[in-house]
Amino acid sequence: MGDKTDIWQGTLALMILKTLEAMGALHGYGVARRIEQTSGGLLSVNYGTIYPALIKLEQEGYISSEWGMSDNNRRAKYYRLTRAGRRQLAEEAREWEKTTAILARFFAPAKES
Repeated sequence: MGDKTDIWQGTLALMILKTLEAMGALHGYGVARRIEQTSGGLLSVNYGTIYPALIKLEQEGYISSEWGMSDNNRRAKYYRLTRAGRRQLAEEAREWEKTTAILARFFAPAKES
């Protein structure tokens, strides 16, 4: 594939929350791969990025975790969205939509008065 894009500051948490909402409980590796898959391979999520974000989201109460067995019979920590995480996701999604709408105004053709 072509060059992979860095994840924008502040968007990884939103992508993690949205991924867990859509997919249900996943281990960290699964979250990272799903984000990459959803981006069409344009994003690359490494371990040094995903795990600190998961820890922070868990400390904030937006996700919870429990140990389980992965598909290849390895012990893995599975993360799931909490009720607070669902509220946070809705709030962040609204903010993201508002921000992108503002930015879109800068790229829209200028209207003559």
